[in-house]
Amino acid sequence: HDLHIFRKKVTIHRSEIYQKQRQRCQMTSISSTHTTRLLIISYVLLWPSLTCSAFTHMAPLSSIGSTSVHRSFTATPTRTGRAVSLPPPPFRNRASKCHRYPPTSTNRNPNPFERTQLSLSLDVFSTLFNAGGNVPFLPSLGLNAALFLVLRSKLDKVLTPEGFAHSLALGTLLWTTLGWRGWTICVLYLFLGSAVTKVRFAEKEKMGIAEGRGGRRGPENVWGSAATALLCAACSVQGSSFLGIGTDLYLLAYVSSLATKLSDTFASEIGKAYGKTTFLITTLEKVPPGTEGAVSAEGTAAALVGGSLLPLYAFFIQMISLPGVAVATVAAFLATNAESLIGATIQGKEGYAWMTNEVVNFFNTVIGAGLAIFGGLMFLRMT
Repeated sequence: HDLHIFRKKVTIHRSEIYQKQRQRCQMTSISSTHTTRLLIISYVLLWPSLTCSAFTHMAPLSSIGSTSVHRSFTATPTRTGRAVSLPPPPFRNRASKCHRYPPTSTNRNPNPFERTQLSLSLDVFSTLFNAGGNVPFLPSLGLNAALFLVLRSKLDKVLTPEGFAHSLALGTLLWTTLGWRGWTICVLYLFLGSAVTKVRFAEKEKMGIAEGRGGRRGPENVWGSAATALLCAACSVQGSSFLGIGTDLYLLAYVSSLATKLSDTFASEIGKAYGKTTFLITTLEKVPPGTEGAVSAEGTAAALVGGSLLPLYAFFIQMISLPGVAVATVAAFLATNAESLIGATIQGKEGYAWMTNEVVNFFNTVIGAGLAIFGGLMFLRMT
């Protein structure tokens, strides 16, 4: 009777293991196209550490149903003291590539090579996704190449081919200095700015005030918008203090510089799309939409909203504090209005042919970063 109960329990246990592993295999076989791409690229980039760990965990198919596996199910009932070899498991579908249950052994020693490879894989992951930044250049380049390849279909809609290459370089440098947090802030700026550029794009194109190339960004747009942010990112990893300014202030300036450019984009594109009355910021004279230095109530409100989006996200990922959100938003809003002053007084005027839109954007972001550092020092007592 005891032997019958024991056999029944073992059979039930094997059935449960079989069902769980069947479900695991079915879940593994379901993957989307983008996920499959990312896994293949990650495998190629990190194959020295990942493949060894994967294959050392995998038992050969020939071991399924072998005597070494069945021997682990040999039991000795306590009442008779006689060893009884249980029948082989009832699930003998050898065509399946999934393991029914892992080979068990009471005297199996841990494989030190397996532990080393698994530890190396975890070290690579923790290095690439270090929240504090300072990621080695080559892993950053490989990961960015993989991510840009996965997102290629979407990036081609917002970047020219040259802009794509320059954005890859920018993304690599940002991941090297600030890690995934700084990288995602810049990518969020790119997609939000491109999205607001498409608002009523056909109408703006008919009026002749739409962005060129269908709103796609080229190299000049990439560096005109993000050069200041990259400088702030590079300064933030030079130590606890660089040129008398602390790391936290550089991070605040980084967020504010990109928030400034996004605020300017929101003000310009929403003002051209929905602005009913536009005035020149210096003389308050009515001018057509799209005039350099022109402002509108709709565009001004959009500038305040757009300038707050990136600081809020930076606070969510714990890059800046909540008071820092207010400082960065105000700095972005003031810098956007300063850019309007530059456009109304200098840009396009005689003797200032070098003051192109990209140069104005660079000065705009510099002003935003400078105001954020000033606000951090004066109001937040940051060092």
